Amino acid sequence: MRPTPDELPDLVHQLHREGSPWVPVGLASRLRWGPPLGSSCKQLTIDRLDRILEHNPGDFTITVEAGAPLLEVQRVLASHGQWLAVDPPWGTHPLADPQGSGGGGSLGGLVARGLAGGYRQRYLGLRDQLIGIRLVRADGTVARAGGRVVKNVAGYDLMRLLAGSWGSLALITELSLRTLPMPPHRAGLLVQGEANLLAALSTGLSRSTLTPERIDWWSAPLAEAAGLDAAPALLIALASVEASCLQDQLGAVANLTELSSQALSGEEVEALLQEGRGGALTAEQPAWLLRVGVNPDGGPLVLEKGAALGLKLELGAGSGLGMAWSEKAIPAAGVEALRSSCQELGGHLTVLLQPKGSELVAWPDAPAKGLMEAVKRQFDPMGQLSPGRLPGVARPAQQIAER
Repeated sequence: MRPTPDELPDLVHQLHREGSPWVPVGLASRLRWGPPLGSSCKQLTIDRLDRILEHNPGDFTITVEAGAPLLEVQRVLASHGQWLAVDPPWGTHPLADPQGSGGGGSLGGLVARGLAGGYRQRYLGLRDQLIGIRLVRADGTVARAGGRVVKNVAGYDLMRLLAGSWGSLALITELSLRTLPMPPHRAGLLVQGEANLLAALSTGLSRSTLTPERIDWWSAPLAEAAGLDAAPALLIALASVEASCLQDQLGAVANLTELSSQALSGEEVEALLQEGRGGALTAEQPAWLLRVGVNPDGGPLVLEKGAALGLKLELGAGSGLGMAWSEKAIPAAGVEALRSSCQELGGHLTVLLQPKGSELVAWPDAPAKGLMEAVKRQFDPMGQLSPGRLPGVARPAQQIAER
């Protein structure tokens, strides 16, 4: 189902009357991620809701429909010297998707999945850049939260509630976000060596007055796949309005460690980041794709355990959030053991893709499972939206009532 903006309300009302299960879909580039959808679950695609409704360069705000492709929005903002401080999600390669129509995903999809890349180190996540949202509930009720200006605190904070909800609470139709000026000068450093020395460098950076755009852990298998030495690495990206200040920052970072470092231009940093995002998203999916989150102090241990399984893993040093993947069919028991390690480190592991025959749950039951189910009932009493995809609930009960 691909409704126009005018057709959308009537279509949602019809689905509600029928009691049909359905899933909100952006550009369908990552629809296979996470818990499987039932064969009877209808797909409601909002790729025709792709307009930029308002861009106010002076106020650094933009309002877009939720089906707008991230890469296309970034191109429009770049023409005004601005950008959204967010990573394209795993599997994105701008050169392989020149029109920004699929690989980068839709903005609504990014919010619904709660994706956060390495730029969170300096700019926080996409959910923190939201200033307004428009949504449609499963019964067709339209609601708004926030507004189109930065200083707006009206209403409930539905924006954060929907971020990471996997389409299980409502259909996002419109987003207002803060934009930022694009830094004129960028550079970086790549540092490889023993994990304990890299951890000391990461800690030193976090305690310094420096504000890197990103500090990303790379596992040895990922570094090797990118043509580097097969050893753990830190990829550090810096930005400044002055070229001389940028050089001073690079020197200050290098002075924090006894390890040798490789200076990178902004273009070289971007090339490595594309490798870290898994390259182009094609029909050739990895056997395993995992989202990992731990307390930042646990990053080196997770990298070590992931590397022992042969996983390519990148992890934000400041946020403890990242992605891991492998083209090889790792035993499910090894992935489950890694999940247990993440939980022991105060974190989590979400299975986004897995080989056929593996039956790991995408996410286990969370301590707040009861609260999450109560929120779900308030938004979607019939359980029509994205059945089986309520985060924090391993196997939600089927709630769709016969009508």
